[in-house]
Amino acid sequence: MFSCVKPYEDQNYSALRRDCRRRKVLFEDPLFPATDDSLYYKGTPGPAVRWKRPKYSGHSPAPHRPGWGDAWRMENVPRPGSSGCPSSSLRARALDICEDPRLFVDGISSHDLHQGQVGNCWFVAACSSLASRESLWQKVIPDWKEQEWDPEKPNAYAGIFHFHFWRFGEWVDVVIDDRLPTVNNQLIYCHSNSRNEFWCALVEKAYAKLAGCYQALDGGNTADALVDFTGGVSEPIDLTEGDFANDETKRNQLFERMLKVHSRGGLISASIKAVTAADMEARLACGLVKGHAYAVTDVRKVRLGHGLLAFFKSEKLDMIRLRNPWGEREWNGPWSDTSEEWQKVSKSEREKMGVTVQDDGEFWMTFEDLCRYFTDIIKCRVINTSHLSIHKTWEEARLHGAWTLHEDPRQNRGGGCINHKDTFFQNPQYIFEVKKPEDEVLICIQQRPKRSTRREGKGENLAIGFDIYKVEENRQYRMHSLQHKAASSIYINSRSVFLRTDQPEGRYVIIPTTFEPGHTGEFLLRVFTDVPSNCRELRLDEPPHTCWSSLCGYPQLVTQVHVLGAAGLKDSPTGANSYVIIKCEGDKVRSAVQKGTSTPEYNVKGIFYRKKLSQPITVQVWNHRVLKDEFLGQVHLKADPDNLQALHTLHLRDRNSRQPSNLPGTVAVHILSSTSLMAV
Repeated sequence: MFSCVKPYEDQNYSALRRDCRRRKVLFEDPLFPATDDSLYYKGTPGPAVRWKRPKYSGHSPAPHRPGWGDAWRMENVPRPGSSGCPSSSLRARALDICEDPRLFVDGISSHDLHQGQVGNCWFVAACSSLASRESLWQKVIPDWKEQEWDPEKPNAYAGIFHFHFWRFGEWVDVVIDDRLPTVNNQLIYCHSNSRNEFWCALVEKAYAKLAGCYQALDGGNTADALVDFTGGVSEPIDLTEGDFANDETKRNQLFERMLKVHSRGGLISASIKAVTAADMEARLACGLVKGHAYAVTDVRKVRLGHGLLAFFKSEKLDMIRLRNPWGEREWNGPWSDTSEEWQKVSKSEREKMGVTVQDDGEFWMTFEDLCRYFTDIIKCRVINTSHLSIHKTWEEARLHGAWTLHEDPRQNRGGGCINHKDTFFQNPQYIFEVKKPEDEVLICIQQRPKRSTRREGKGENLAIGFDIYKVEENRQYRMHSLQHKAASSIYINSRSVFLRTDQPEGRYVIIPTTFEPGHTGEFLLRVFTDVPSNCRELRLDEPPHTCWSSLCGYPQLVTQVHVLGAAGLKDSPTGANSYVIIKCEGDKVRSAVQKGTSTPEYNVKGIFYRKKLSQPITVQVWNHRVLKDEFLGQVHLKADPDNLQALHTLHLRDRNSRQPSNLPGTVAVHILSSTSLMAV
């Protein structure tokens, strides 16, 4: 997954660090300077912010001209009337946050983090989830042992760090310096329980650099951070809309899915919707906080009872452990830290679960209570694409696209959602195949993240979504008319939209759109299936004119044939195992076998661009056998565009070209023909 990591803004960490060590200076990031522009994209600063390094080293800061608004720089400027620069020891005392800084103190833990003054509980919740996954945080924090402060080699320290994030289809390496914003010598944003632990503050600074400034992290989306930490896909679940609190079957199914995501290295968060501004971060009587993102730090079935009885009773409870990013204020209902329910659980089981009685922001609750009190869950699946794994592996198709505008409707790619029927088919279109009788398909569309800066203002997301249509088995060109809608996502102005759907075998077209027409932007489409889906963009509206067109002819007619089903087929004791083949000018489409029935439903479609209008389309029905398939009959379709009768029920006939006779059974066919090749 990390075979190729791209330097963000072409800043090479190793080269920059070597240069700083050679010049014996501490790194100062020119792309994310210690100024107000790195704090805010709008408004004016509050209290005087001073940028400080965790600990000043023997190196000098890189020389530059001081400027107002840069508090770190101002501490290096002689006061009026003084003689020259401040002494090294005085400067060290002014710049130090602590005496003995560490990236990690006693390892990394979800208990390390506390939310700062910016409203980024969503980011802190994502970091809490990340901290519980060693395999994930070691990818976000690369070379962590090498980046750690070494008190024995203070001169080797260069004031530079780097972190990996997954952004828009690729992993990027973000370089930062170690200057952090403080007020009264206290970190004002994300910070650790330990005053000398800095991993979370530095990760947050790198993430703020990606976003444009710290203020851009205010009121973000946990799902985005989870994806950026893992390269996975986030699935939002509305617990209220799904009525999971009252539907036990759905609740049990959701818990099993969450257990699977958690056991396979995924990240999960939960929250309670705040309907009004007054609701934001309002504390409920049960101790939970509205409009607040909680990290799910464990999912497990807890065995009730004591001793051997616990094993023989096999009574288990679905439990969830959550953490409040504030590091305090916990759930006070059943199974809270001091509740009597814990007497039902053996001491060894409690120790295994890590149950503690302290206001550290982490608590257990039943999954039923979670579904009753929380309104939303976000599951971030870390998609396994390794064929060496014992767990389910996925095949991923990843395609970049864009909504663009053009005066020519055939080249316009910004048509808006299905509400805008005149322009809907002018959007980008992608085709993929489900090759199993039925398969689970994961689809995610992500728009390019927008940075928030003083120059450009806040980066607003477009409202985006997508529809999925089941199309002809041999479609090669863009859709121009509505077909059966197989599934559709919500439309929302979030960075990404996700859909999980089960679909039968066949060919499908995804149409990603903005909600309104006329908007432009880039997007990334990701499609996950069990077997390769051959996902690709449909770029052509109709068959292209080539140098062979004048010799071999060019299509004059397009015909869509939809074979719905058959009835009264030649039967056997167990019923026919029939399938249908549609043939036209050397092209053919075959349906799946419908087993054990004389009235099969094929529901198969083919589209044909026809040059020889006098040559009919043939539909054949066959019975699948072990040694040799049995011919059950056929029909010929003229498919004249002037024939306004679309639905035909036709008797099957034999293959005698002169005097065909009827065979048992009929076939139902829907036909659409047009001289306009862009009619279907």
